[in-house]
Amino acid sequence: MAVVFSDLHTESGLKALDDFLSGKSYLSGDQLTKDDIKVYAAVLEKPSGDLYPNASQWYESVKSKLAASFPGKAVGVRIGGQAASAEAEAAPVKEAKESAGDDDDLDLFGDETEEEKKAAEQREAAKASSKKKESGKSSVLLDVKPWDDETDMKKLEEAVRSVEMPGLLWGASKLVAVGYGIKKLQIMMTIVDDLVSVDDLVEDHLTAEPINEYVQSCDIVAFNKI
Repeated sequence: MAVVFSDLHTESGLKALDDFLSGKSYLSGDQLTKDDIKVYAAVLEKPSGDLYPNASQWYESVKSKLAASFPGKAVGVRIGGQAASAEAEAAPVKEAKESAGDDDDLDLFGDETEEEKKAAEQREAAKASSKKKESGKSSVLLDVKPWDDETDMKKLEEAVRSVEMPGLLWGASKLVAVGYGIKKLQIMMTIVDDLVSVDDLVEDHLTAEPINEYVQSCDIVAFNKI
């Protein structure tokens, strides 16, 4: 995704640049790139070290790199009626301005290569995969009813908890009197929404063989997103 800096001749523009450079040596990694040259060309002068410490340090770093590449002594030029610093690197700045286009809407990655595009696509795919893995969770309270008052409720609970699958975690439980000597099992469970379907859990496991020897039916009492 392209990063856009606007109004780099204003305080707000320099503040955005300073914030972006927090913890960074250069705009697009650990080495000087065309992105740094473009933005350097758009910044009219060295940002204040007191107000914009990150941008000021970055500006000096880029400046020193350019000076090493263009050792010729600058004699001073005028652009738009303003005198350029005797230390300014006229040639790289001019080239950078031509490639940067409009200073007020600067697209850092407009000239990315096919390799860079492919790498960016791979990063986006990895992010999407990570988000998919971070699926939501739900807390479910389930009523599990036996066939009659002669059903062994301890074995019923053991049978219920024997169901294991990715994304399913059984929690606390208790027996609740229904009437006529019959008790039902109330049990909590936490599920990962994309991995566990409560309907499938009930139909394919809890009320299917061999657990249906103890379980007559199941009801969802509460279903809450976590």
